[in-house]
Amino acid sequence: MRLSVVLFLVSAALPLAAQSPPATPVPDAPPPIEDNSFLVEEAYNQERGIVQHISTFSRSAGSAAWMYAFTQEWPLAGQAHQLSYTVPLAHNDDPLATGTGIGDIAVTYRYQIGGGDHALALAPNATVLLPTGDSRRALGSGGAGFQVKLPFSAKLAPRLVAHSNAGVSYTPRARDIFGNTAASRGYALGQSVIWLAHPRLNLMLESIWSATEEVTGPRQTERGTEFLLSPGLRTAINLRSGLQIVPGLAFPFGIGPSRGERGVFAYLSFEHPFARQSP
Repeated sequence: MRLSVVLFLVSAALPLAAQSPPATPVPDAPPPIEDNSFLVEEAYNQERGIVQHISTFSRSAGSAAWMYAFTQEWPLAGQAHQLSYTVPLAHNDDPLATGTGIGDIAVTYRYQIGGGDHALALAPNATVLLPTGDSRRALGSGGAGFQVKLPFSAKLAPRLVAHSNAGVSYTPRARDIFGNTAASRGYALGQSVIWLAHPRLNLMLESIWSATEEVTGPRQTERGTEFLLSPGLRTAINLRSGLQIVPGLAFPFGIGPSRGERGVFAYLSFEHPFARQSP
């Protein structure tokens, strides 16, 4: 499986939906980056009255294929509950299924446990994957799917945070480009460490292991595995209006079964209040 496809599964079909924990405030210091990781999900929901708009773009070296995804995250009443959706757009350069179009849209509900003044946080979530992508052009799974995921976050030190993920997905009637159907499963594990080098600069190291099943015939699937390591960074532009703009860049590469694969992952988010904050 190409690196760009794996990044698509992680960043679009397995949507990000998290914030970094606020650092201890320092007088006259700019606000810290409160944003998502790139490939590994953090266990912090959006704060009350804050909405986030996220764009990601990935492309693997030596391929014309690319993946773009737009995610929007909304808190529900407070920070404990969050709803988000992700709309992916992809270009596939497979000789048997070349095309550009919308992929499978994901709708996710998250519940946050802990966080805030606590060193640990959990955010179990459930996702419905809608079959909006054209499976004949390898842009979608061909059937509705479901996913459950458990992000876990821990503050290791005042400037060091670690995030762990475990997720399982299931599509009862996935289709290949020839119309064959079969049940398909996917598994993913992720681990990241983020160094809060500066209120406006974070250095990141993320790793992802995934195993996904692809339909190869009537009621037949073939499993492929990927192991990626992704160093990256993100910075922040804070405006007086309350808008925070966070661009980021990462360079994932394959190790083990994915050795030789390289890519680039670009990130851009806009986070701002949509309602007056309570005192």
